[in-house]
Amino acid sequence: MHTVIKAKKTAVTGHGTYATLKNQSTQPQQALLVRQKNNIKKMIITGNIVDIYNQKIFWGNVIINNNIIEKIENLGAEKTSEKYIMPGFIDAHIHIESSMVLPAAFAKIAVLHGTVATISDPHEIANVCGMEGVKYMIDNGKKVNFKFHFGAPSCVPATKFETSGAELTTANVEELLQSDDIFYLSEMMNFPGVLYNNAEVLAKIEAAKKIGKPIDGHAPGLRGEQAKKYISAGITTDHECFTYQEAKEKLDLGMKILIREGSAAKNFNALIDLLSDYPNDIMFCSDDKHPDSLMLGHINQLCARAVAKNINIWHVLKAACVNPIQHYKMNVGSMQVNNFADFIVVENLTQFKVLQTYINGVLVANNNITLIDDVHCEPINNFNADYIKIEALKKLYSNQLTIPVIEALNGQLITKRIIVKPKVVAGNIEADVDTDILKLVVVNRYANAPVAIAFIKNIGIKYGAFASTVAHDSHNIIAVGADDESLCKAINALMDCKGGLSVCHNNMLNVLPLQVAGLMSLMPVAAVAAAYTVLDKQVKKMGSKLAAPFMTLSFMALLVIPSLKLSDKGLFDADKFEFV
Repeated sequence: MHTVIKAKKTAVTGHGTYATLKNQSTQPQQALLVRQKNNIKKMIITGNIVDIYNQKIFWGNVIINNNIIEKIENLGAEKTSEKYIMPGFIDAHIHIESSMVLPAAFAKIAVLHGTVATISDPHEIANVCGMEGVKYMIDNGKKVNFKFHFGAPSCVPATKFETSGAELTTANVEELLQSDDIFYLSEMMNFPGVLYNNAEVLAKIEAAKKIGKPIDGHAPGLRGEQAKKYISAGITTDHECFTYQEAKEKLDLGMKILIREGSAAKNFNALIDLLSDYPNDIMFCSDDKHPDSLMLGHINQLCARAVAKNINIWHVLKAACVNPIQHYKMNVGSMQVNNFADFIVVENLTQFKVLQTYINGVLVANNNITLIDDVHCEPINNFNADYIKIEALKKLYSNQLTIPVIEALNGQLITKRIIVKPKVVAGNIEADVDTDILKLVVVNRYANAPVAIAFIKNIGIKYGAFASTVAHDSHNIIAVGADDESLCKAINALMDCKGGLSVCHNNMLNVLPLQVAGLMSLMPVAAVAAAYTVLDKQVKKMGSKLAAPFMTLSFMALLVIPSLKLSDKGLFDADKFEFV
């Protein structure tokens, strides 16, 4: 049985403007939702105003005129029984593609959690579709009232050791950086290129420095003199720190540190205590957020967890709402006079339950109902591979007594390298379910080529296979399985739909198509989340104990993260930056 999860496309043309009208009494009145077509009427919102800059809360009015905060009136002492008006949340580093929906659809859900803006790296679609992909994301984001701040991808392809669908040259990056739609140079993953003075890498960095746009970093585990050289090149942030000591060292060297809590990589617990000592240099981010996780919460969750750990509330709010604006020079208001009217109304400052979200003075979410309209768009893609045969999945045994195996780690992007004795059947190395050593394969999606084969531990399935074209960073097909037949079916199902996620088990085959670049669906987030949850539960029923099996699998081809990974060209040592 082959099940494809689909939904009808909806086309919505245009959307009006929302405003909440209240009188100027010191007591809040019943909100009246008004739909306008042209302009925002002057409006006044009353409540406990959270002033992050002056670290105080007071009962007052926020007076909005034509998308701008015209005046903030202090009406007296704090009234703790009422709601709080505060700046909106900002995700300081995210790949929208990982939500498996387009920016416009992402915004519809993000505003429910009080997010008003993102620092978005379109690196994923750029690896598939190049400049066309970056412009596609920017154009789609402009169709809704949400503040996407895109970067120019610095490393496409991420390395020379894999096959991607496109390349962004230095000239391409310079062109993007000149655009007002681009706010920074995206994460410089090629840290060896920085350390060893690669001319192209340094040219991209200089292009950003020349026009004063910040440069994001990506240097997991880099310490000591190497970290100093990397930072001295002009790289200002890192979201890849996974230990307290590493992050502190980089902070002391002048870097900003982004505390990441995504669907797979979770560094909050390891790093959050740094916020107490470095309140001006910490930001929150998700990096990669799958649709089921996005439905549950966003940056608001990190704020609640930080407050629960007794971190100073003003430090928490600076990290979540203010520091990204200052660092990236964002077009986002932070509840000051003459700012854009970008703010949220929350029930309290402990759980941060969001009641309303305003962007440019427009009400975009109200009591867990999104007021952002659906947007119709046509997909783009780059997929040129044909079906594989089961014979392509055979790994010939060549009398080696042991083989290197990738050890996946739950909640981390890094892996370990272990050495095991292979299981040999009829002259081929096969998966060994009894010891949880499964077959991992990467298939070039851009052209017909030999299949790359390795072995992996800690995925945990006891039967079947699952596959994905979300495979950082080049997004070839990556699959893991307990047997070759299931692997072959799971992979070929993605050839059928030109990209997506698939699970094959007990003669059942379920597929979630991702029509846009094999990364994003045209369905609404809720539908994608529901379909994804079905696949996620199936993989866990097959035996996986991973919190996010598909997300973990997607990073097993990410060659810029230590230690052992698999590209479409072979098994790769990310510590030595060479093939095994």
